[in-house]
Amino acid sequence: MTDTEFSDSELVELIGTGESPEAEAEFCRRMGPRIRLYGLRHLRDEHAAQDLMQQVLITSLEALRLGRVREPDKLASFVLGTCRMTVLDQKRGAHRKERLLEQFGASLPQVELPETPECDTERLAVCLQSLRERERTVVVMTFYDEATGADLAGLLGISEANVRVIRHRAIHQLRDCLGVAA
Repeated sequence: MTDTEFSDSELVELIGTGESPEAEAEFCRRMGPRIRLYGLRHLRDEHAAQDLMQQVLITSLEALRLGRVREPDKLASFVLGTCRMTVLDQKRGAHRKERLLEQFGASLPQVELPETPECDTERLAVCLQSLRERERTVVVMTFYDEATGADLAGLLGISEANVRVIRHRAIHQLRDCLGVAA
């Protein structure tokens, strides 16, 4: 039996037993797009829909693992109900924050944020080009691609500790090149 042949009832049973990671993967493949569409329709924001999808998948998988789904053949209805409750909780939280800000916002102390220095992007580009290729790769992938140390270690074939050392030295060189105090 392939992954796509599981019925909703079979998915619920397999996930409940914890013996089939394939069933959990199939559940996520099957329900993820539906949850995202629900999020887009009700939240009207791609990022919020993605967050909703992750939250509902996690919540639903936890419930399935603990056997909390009463009617296994109505899995889609269970997931839709979880979506509905999650969105309602988010909206309640947003309304609560708004009311609290209206009520107490005027009495909150005003905090002066430090000015952020202007970044000379042309100078930064020159400084980045002056780095060795490995250092430049680590810096760019860390701050632009948001790659983790583990991701970089695997990609470059070095240890995570070595990635941290390379990143630290590269940032120090960039600060020196830009004339910024550490």
